[in-house]
Amino acid sequence: MRRQRLALYRLTGPAGPFAVASGLAAGDWYRSPVPRARLKELMRRSDRPALRDTALWAGLAVAAAAGGVALWGSWGALPCLLAYGVLYGSASDSRWHEMGHGTAFRTRWLDEAVYQVASFCMMREPTVWRWQHARHHSDTLIVGRDAEIVAMRPARLARILLNLVGLVDVPLALRLLVVHASGRLTAEERTFVPAEEARKVVRTSRVWLAIYLAVIGAAVASGSWIPVVLVGGPRLYGASLFVVYGLTQHAGLGENVLDHRLNTRTVLMNPVHRFLYLNMNYHTEHHMFPMVPYHRLPALHEEIKGDLPAPYPSLWAAYRELVPAVLRQLRDPSSFVERELPPTAAPYHGPVGGILPDRLMTEPVPA
Repeated sequence: MRRQRLALYRLTGPAGPFAVASGLAAGDWYRSPVPRARLKELMRRSDRPALRDTALWAGLAVAAAAGGVALWGSWGALPCLLAYGVLYGSASDSRWHEMGHGTAFRTRWLDEAVYQVASFCMMREPTVWRWQHARHHSDTLIVGRDAEIVAMRPARLARILLNLVGLVDVPLALRLLVVHASGRLTAEERTFVPAEEARKVVRTSRVWLAIYLAVIGAAVASGSWIPVVLVGGPRLYGASLFVVYGLTQHAGLGENVLDHRLNTRTVLMNPVHRFLYLNMNYHTEHHMFPMVPYHRLPALHEEIKGDLPAPYPSLWAAYRELVPAVLRQLRDPSSFVERELPPTAAPYHGPVGGILPDRLMTEPVPA
């Protein structure tokens, strides 16, 4: 039964057609009211904040890498490399995300350049993941449609824990790199990547494969782990924070609901976390208005907070809710956290909780 339930999350499984037939796919999502002029102001793009934050991110990464190489062989290299790992293997996730939306910079090529670099750091083929993330926004936590549901019902706890050091994502990414470089996309990828985009996927994957082979060759030729520690390796030893941040977004909340107030969390964080995460802690606001640049999300939060559930005051507060919720779902997959809307909020009318018809549980499990 557990295998049948997890199979519902596959994009080639029976839950996808059910979502389409029931109007959940590409549905009519609720958005908090914002005056048109104010929304236009919030959506205004600027190069300056993104140039500042990108320069700081890249500068810190270069400095940490240089320190690690200079102190290689001593204990002093460890904090430098750990910092580099976080900047490469965790902070790149939010850069990939924001630049992928094309809202961080006003200048389009700057968005695209940083997007390509961050995609490489996160081992996410940029064309596939651009389309996959677009689906995540149009069908957030819609079972059988959203490929980015991390904490399924029941959650694959071993997978989540192993990904704190990239032990699932990295081997999967490398396997997909070989598949793409051979000229193929997976069956699930073909459900959201347009056929005319496949050539980009193949070309990029072949370039990346050549880079990784060159890195391995350099490590062998030099008799040193430094090339691998600097390129590719941080996706293993620096991945923890991106997983910790990512779980706060949706884990334990309602599936198959057309209201981001019920399936997405906003978590208040300190300035260091907000820099590493590029304000994606304002995640409810981002999902409602994805064209608002990351540096305007705090202002958007102030604009609509009266229509949203109370934000979580810290990461710790979010985990105090989501961990018990995910553990309960191991025993009862129908359970979920019901977010409470304030009295000033517009009520939600629609399906809550993602209860799927029993007949879907009897469908053959896709290969």
